[in-house]
Amino acid sequence: MTVTATSVGQPDQLEPQAAPVSRRARLLRLLPAAAAALAGVLLYVSFPPRTLWWLALPAFAVFGWVLRGRSWKAALGLGYLFGLGFLLPLLVWTGVEVGPGPWLALVAIEAVFVALVGVGVAKVSKLPAWPVWAAALWIAGEAARARVPFRGFPWGKVAFGQADGVFLPLAALGGTPVLGFAVVLGGFGLYDVVRLVLDRRRTGEVRRSAAAVALLSLTVPFAAALAARSLVTDKAEDGTATVAVIQGNVPRLGLDFNSQRRAVLDYHARETERLAAEVKAGEKAKPDFVLWPENSSDIDPFAYEDAAAVIDKAAKAIGVPISVGGVVERDGKLYNEQILWDPVKGPTQTYDKRQIQPFGEYLPLRSLIGAINSQWTSMVHQDFSRGTEPGVFTMDDAKVGLVTCYEAAFDWAVRSEVTDGAQMISVPSNNATFDRSEMTYQQLAMSRVRAVEHSRTVTVPVTSGVSAIIMPDGRITQKTGMFVADSLVQKVPLRSSETPATRLGILPEIALLLVAAGGLGWATAAGVRARRSATAPDASL
Repeated sequence: MTVTATSVGQPDQLEPQAAPVSRRARLLRLLPAAAAALAGVLLYVSFPPRTLWWLALPAFAVFGWVLRGRSWKAALGLGYLFGLGFLLPLLVWTGVEVGPGPWLALVAIEAVFVALVGVGVAKVSKLPAWPVWAAALWIAGEAARARVPFRGFPWGKVAFGQADGVFLPLAALGGTPVLGFAVVLGGFGLYDVVRLVLDRRRTGEVRRSAAAVALLSLTVPFAAALAARSLVTDKAEDGTATVAVIQGNVPRLGLDFNSQRRAVLDYHARETERLAAEVKAGEKAKPDFVLWPENSSDIDPFAYEDAAAVIDKAAKAIGVPISVGGVVERDGKLYNEQILWDPVKGPTQTYDKRQIQPFGEYLPLRSLIGAINSQWTSMVHQDFSRGTEPGVFTMDDAKVGLVTCYEAAFDWAVRSEVTDGAQMISVPSNNATFDRSEMTYQQLAMSRVRAVEHSRTVTVPVTSGVSAIIMPDGRITQKTGMFVADSLVQKVPLRSSETPATRLGILPEIALLLVAAGGLGWATAAGVRARRSATAPDASL
């Protein structure tokens, strides 16, 4: 062994230092991270109140580009950045009245699901037909977000950004999973087409099978949407009903409106009585029934005679049944309840909200949350209880399915009303606590998607706006402004047939979950084979 001596007082001989990284190289290293975050912002911009639905395709094209061939660690980080870029602006309304803490915590948790999807997409990105596996993985991530934690939070499903888009008819074919899958598949297909075109320019050749898969991934969603248009109609099957949607408005914006419960009830009664006067004067058609929003009577009319008297007076003035949104205490439990109030018989039917909102209508982990911030426990001092049965009111000769506010985001909650016989759907809501944020427009888009998904008229009575009447083909025919008192009266079609989406229920989502699992299994097996091949001894030695 040879030893190299070092002169006393001289530095040790070191390996040559690497050349300093240039500024351009550093920027190139940051490019995927910046692109992932900006792609998430692009996806957000595709959502209402904007009508830029098509931006979802380039958003997922860029997402596919930054993830292709990445390690799981890199994909996790890039997926998280995409999730932050999308969800931070989309959900900013959750902090309008309670500060940034809950908003940031919610986004931080929800973006984890997107990050895990990113890992899966990177893993399948080198498989044949990878856009199919990758799009199915996105829907798997949405399915997880819709169920956990605290029974899920499906806000931000890709399908809910497509109310104005060409893909909307696919909601009638397979619900939000199929609609979302088509959009994401088209986005990944767009990237694959661009990638292969660039490869051909560089190398002069591209495998025909890869080119065919890329083109099909991009074009099949459009073709399927075109074919599904035959499922979309606003034709009446069971006659029509003349409905009235009441928006009474609230005394003031924000959480303080809750301290003015009697004023809110009076506002809705007054707007109903004003409509009755217009009907009597021949200025508006007489409705067959009237729909009030969620929280239109936060004073329990079963416990307080003065509240019952106000509602009864309004019902007698208009002369038809009213669906009233009330807060009711029964057997020591609190319920967010819809009450069918007949002008002659009084209250006859009720529906208790089943999908209640965590941190708004009940407080998970109450003792832990209280130790962190006592303000939360004071704001939600008593938890609401969940209903257990679908709510379909028989109003005049129409069967009206009730889906209260937050429930509209959940596939099962809307479908259960239709399978229980609803000929139209009402989504009574209360957005007063979210000021003039985009929340009301995002929720309205959900109702438009639900209208097409189940081929039903959907009405959206809201305390402070935007209230609307939506045809079974997803068109808004009337709507109010925000924070104004108003009423909408219209003859709408009643329908009883079921779309493929209604009949299939959860099956399309299960099928896409199996596709996602199949892609991950294939990629895992391919990775194992590649590692074995790399570590196997060379037979030529």
